[in-house]
Amino acid sequence: MDYPTLDQANLKGKTVLMRAGFDVPIEDGTVHDTTRIDALVPTMKYILDSGAALILMAHQGRPSGEPNPEFSQKSLVPVLEKILGVTVQFADKCDSDEAQKLSDALQPGEVLLLENLRFEKGEKSKDQSERDALGERLASFADVYVNDAFTNCHRDHASMTSVPKFMGEKYMGFNVQQEVEGLSKVTHDPAHPLTLIISGLKMETKVPVIQQFLASGDDILVGGGVANTMLVASGLDVAKSKVDHEFTAKGAEILQAGESEENATIHLPTDGTCAVDPSGTVSQHAVGSIPVDHIMFDIGPQTMQHYAEVIAASKTIVWNGPMGMYEEENFAGGTKALAEAVRTATENGAISIIGGGDTLDFHEKYGYSLDAYTFVSTAGGAMLDFISGKQLPALEALISH
Repeated sequence: MDYPTLDQANLKGKTVLMRAGFDVPIEDGTVHDTTRIDALVPTMKYILDSGAALILMAHQGRPSGEPNPEFSQKSLVPVLEKILGVTVQFADKCDSDEAQKLSDALQPGEVLLLENLRFEKGEKSKDQSERDALGERLASFADVYVNDAFTNCHRDHASMTSVPKFMGEKYMGFNVQQEVEGLSKVTHDPAHPLTLIISGLKMETKVPVIQQFLASGDDILVGGGVANTMLVASGLDVAKSKVDHEFTAKGAEILQAGESEENATIHLPTDGTCAVDPSGTVSQHAVGSIPVDHIMFDIGPQTMQHYAEVIAASKTIVWNGPMGMYEEENFAGGTKALAEAVRTATENGAISIIGGGDTLDFHEKYGYSLDAYTFVSTAGGAMLDFISGKQLPALEALISH
């Protein structure tokens, strides 16, 4: 699908309302990591350099639809001023008369930041009319809408889907455009063998992407709680390891589909790195022979080697989720082995696409460079939805009239 891109816009003299994907870590009013802001600098500077005024709107954390100082956007003002080199005005309430006045007075090259969108009940309301009411008010502030919040594109929230309903001009920001183009390497005629590496605690968010890759991929390497659930579904005992019991039937169904020659092959761990608890003595056990009081916190060496061999033979690799409890060094071995294998495959010509918050956090924690991969997605749920073939409502809103 061709979505409108920012380079197609004539922004001179206009006011642009940009949905940003900031949601940065803030403690005691200080921003501790500007990575998500830095990623949006090209879009923000392009808008200002085009002779437009810029209104920024974003959410911070998960406040319950009412103001909460802990989640205020005001802490972003000095960070944005430093990055953009301009004064940044601030509206204490995103849909207030004050915000309207500040928007109306905004001149080309000037910036206004709105308070946290999630302080308003209408942002995440299940009532379409409430979302649209907030969306229409926000839309009245500007001439052009730009969505540069890919991490939220799978959400049907007012700022994502209602605002563009009430605006004639609407575009993807450069970060969203990069995500769409990068992830499209998987959805549009990928090179085979195509391998999915998938992990995590809960089955629910992973099932659609596994089902998509069953039909379109060649190999699916599974880890974490998702693997445990499927192992139990296959009749194997995983002792006290985390299992999503609501999805064992679905796990069995997926495994059965994986046995068809027409579908991708599903690979499950054959051994695990285990302990009674995260600080306990570590031992390796074959799946099905794990001591009754132990938990499998990571895949074992046999599984690491097998998964690495599958990765080495792949031409396109999609990776979402660490293999185990990587936060503890004793249980980071499986994820480290996969990182090395994917990096080597990429050096040898494979296309590698990785994403998800925990996957990126692992790389930061252990000093693995993200430059080794073909494309790195900053999104989790939106990435999974996109590569599983779902339409993202916020992207669809850019082309609906």
